[in-house]
Formats: sequence, C-alpha cells, structure tokens
Amino acid sequence: MTDFATRHEPVSDLFDLPAASDVDKYRLTEEQVAFFHENGYVSGIRVLTDAQCDALCEQLQPLFQPEHPGRELWYEYHTNESPDPTQVLFHALGAWRITSGFHDILWNPAFTVPASQLLDGAVRFWHDQLFCKPSRHGGVVAWHQDYSYWTRTVPMAHLTCWIGLDDTDEANGCLQYVPGSHKWTLLPITGLAGDMNAIRKVVSDEQWEALKKPTPIVLQRGEAAFHHPLMVHGSRENRTDRQRRAVVINTVRDGVQSDSDEPLLEGVPAIPKGEPLSGTFFPLLYEPRQP
Repeated sequence: MTDFATRHEPVSDLFDLPAASDVDKYRLTEEQVAFFHENGYVSGIRVLTDAQCDALCEQLQPLFQPEHPGRELWYEYHTNESPDPTQVLFHALGAWRITSGFHDILWNPAFTVPASQLLDGAVRFWHDQLFCKPSRHGGVVAWHQDYSYWTRTVPMAHLTCWIGLDDTDEANGCLQYVPGSHKWTLLPITGLAGDMNAIRKVVSDEQWEALKKPTPIVLQRGEAAFHHPLMVHGSRENRTDRQRRAVVINTVRDGVQSDSDEPLLEGVPAIPKGEPLSGTFFPLLYEPRQP
C-alpha cells in the first residue's frame, strides 16, 4: 500500500495547478477577508467541481469499511464516534495518506490561495479529517473550538477549511457557526460528539445565549467554509434521506511550532518542542508569490 504522505505534489490529474500568474482568480475579495476577520468565518467559497466531488465520493466509499486497504495509515479512525449507536458520526484523520484524491486536494489552488490570504502567509498542512453522516440516522458534532484540540502547537496561527461533498442544509446536519465567537477565550474540551449542550458548563450566560442563535452554513456540494481556530461550531443530526459527507483540511501558517516532545499525531515521528512543523507529514502546500 502506497503511503501518499511521501509525495509532496499532486499524484493525479484531478486538480489543475495553474501558473503563479494565474492564481488571482482564486483569491477572496477584500470584503470576504474583512468578513472573516470580523465574524470568524467566510463561507460559500467554490473549491470543487461536481466531477471532483464525484471522484472524491467514489474514493471515500471503501473507507467506510474498517478492513479497507491502508487502514494502518490513519491517525484516528472511528466508524462511529457518537456514544449513541443509533446516531452515526463517521470521523477519521489521515485520508490524504490513503487515496490520491484526498491527497491531491491539499494542493488545490481553489483552497490554498484563499487559505494563504486568511493565514496571511505561506500555508503548511496540519492534518485532514472526514466527517460523514449517513441518511436518516446521522449523528451530532457538539459545539467546540478546533484549537482546544491543538494546543500542542504554537502560536495559534491555524485555519480550518470545511468542504461539503454533498449539498448541506439544516435538515441534513449542516455546519453551524456562532459568529464572533472567535473573539472568545479558549474553552475547555467538552467532547466532540453526541451532546450539543455539553458546552453549557464552560461558557458564560451571555455566551450560552449566543449559542442558542447560531448561523447555519448552507452549502452546495463543492463549496467550502473557512473558519478561525477559536470559532465555536458544531452540527446537528441528519434525519433526511440524503448523506452528509465532508472533508476538512486543517492548516497552519508556515512557522508554527511544536509545543510538545510527544508525537503531534498518532504514528508520526515527534517534532521537538520549539521546532517548526516540517517534514514528511507536514508539507508546505502554498507559498504566495512576492509582489
């Protein structure tokens, strides 16, 4: 089984890599960047075509079976991370190592160029995730902040890109944000799956009221939302006849360092505390051209 982590360039023709002079078509507008900084997110960014979504879904389908080839390459793999077996949340980290499509999406300029703008610098890979909810009994992703799981890296110069492989809306469990919550302090971890109310014990009354009025992020398949590492977000059940599949790409601004002498991801060699992320498992994805 090939470990695609050893390849730091696209291995298929699923995505075009334009010349440096042609990347401006992927740039966010000044208004979109300003909206991100004010609200903590920006959404509705087209990063995949329908054909690319189809190809990724085809490669995703075998990964739902625990005995698939390459299973030893995952950092984490949960056929159901929900505590309730009747509410299924498939969650896995490391698909970029296993399939060509989930590997090559990391170099997709429709993703890397906006990411560079929002990070204000060169884009380095942190890790990927799959979040999938089956039809009729898809589970919950509880309210959380991404950086609460990433404090083993410093400084907090991270960015998350959430890409829908299906149309997503409130009925099938779309992503939901609490605008402005990226200005809150770092909250303790209260769990990733199952209970949307678990966060209540670590937020103020004012924050709890804001959590009661989130913004649903309705996306067409192939569209993305980018969010700040402190953005409070989650998603509710899928009770429709439609699947809700998503790939998430987590990145850092080049120069972010390890803050631990332990491995940053399961099965990955440790990067000594104080050393910047680099090497096989944390490739540089995009460096903006100098003006």
